[in-house]
Amino acid sequence: MTIKIDHFALISPRANAADEGAIIRMSQRTRELRALGHDVVALTIGEPDFDTPLNIRDAAKDAMDKGFTHYSPVAGIPELREAIAEKLLVENGLNYRPSEIVLANGTKQAINNSVLSLIGPDDEVIILAPYWVSYEGSVKFAQGTPVVLRSNVEEGYKVPVARIAAAITAKTKLIILNSPCNPTGAVWTRAELEEIAVLVRAHPQLMVLSDEIYEYILFDGEMVSFGSLPGMLERTITLNGFSKGFAMTGWRLGYAAAPEPIAKAMGRMQSIISAGANQFVQRAAITALKGPRDDVEKMRVQYKARRDLVLKGLRAIDGVKIADIPGTFYAFPDVSAYLGKHAGNHLIETTDQLCDWLLEKHGVSIVPGTAFGAPGSVRLSFAASEMDLKKALTRIAQGLRELI
Repeated sequence: MTIKIDHFALISPRANAADEGAIIRMSQRTRELRALGHDVVALTIGEPDFDTPLNIRDAAKDAMDKGFTHYSPVAGIPELREAIAEKLLVENGLNYRPSEIVLANGTKQAINNSVLSLIGPDDEVIILAPYWVSYEGSVKFAQGTPVVLRSNVEEGYKVPVARIAAAITAKTKLIILNSPCNPTGAVWTRAELEEIAVLVRAHPQLMVLSDEIYEYILFDGEMVSFGSLPGMLERTITLNGFSKGFAMTGWRLGYAAAPEPIAKAMGRMQSIISAGANQFVQRAAITALKGPRDDVEKMRVQYKARRDLVLKGLRAIDGVKIADIPGTFYAFPDVSAYLGKHAGNHLIETTDQLCDWLLEKHGVSIVPGTAFGAPGSVRLSFAASEMDLKKALTRIAQGLRELI
């Protein structure tokens, strides 16, 4: 007699706790509706709608032709680590050595390498909401305790420093910063970051994870790397990558820069989970850093025009509140005024329900703010054509007007 195995019973609590997330759920439902012939405008995925610049693509092809198709060192090829060290010094005022830089298979892996290298059971990590969806999951995966501090649209979606100070305990080991911020587009000013630096100096056990992946998509204000502030280089892990600014999402290449003991620990984490990042992609990344930035600037200018279009459209809708968007390609309006209203006989109580209804009934796909620690808001990506953005804004306005 054959005994049938219960595969579900074998799955670990860690795997069962992993959530694919609202972004993936909304994207999947969008694909399903499109497959059925529905006209859906998708503003869910944070992916540039531009192709990777030609010089970078050509560099990858050339690297393949030259035989750079084999394993690379776990921490990355020396030439790219040197190029990143030069970029960080010249552009960001960060004096990291090449040995303090670890390449990863995407910035998401760099985040996990960082968190797994620092955080264990009982360690607390301060996460500033609204936050990118992976931060909280990474901390929980490392068995740490996320301490989520929330801010609102009136605060420009930046947690006041006094509230951060009040949350620091003897167990706090890490603060995660993201500027420019996904999902809000908020940018922390130099003065605000200097206030946080004062807090960090007062707590010798405290590090900062500074996610700067959107640095090239900045419209207003100044890009300030947290590690460039006095005394903060040795207290900071700086995250960055090639996906957003260079439109290289599918290339899967990110990096972290940190004091050497932490960098070595991150390399060990990566060697367990995967291996070195793609060899010919790393060669192309050198070209991205050292080559002309004309295409990067053209993309930024187009994102800025789209930002202006989206802000104007959202601010024209009664009841919608939205802060300025100095960076990134996201808008994060507060739509809480529409929660508790009815769509016909159906009560809309959450932004999850609101987004589902807008998708199913009005053909526009956006992401509920619950995914980002801000349940009264929604996120839309304006990495889309002007035509699609206008269509989406019209549909959102029409949908919200129908709620009573």
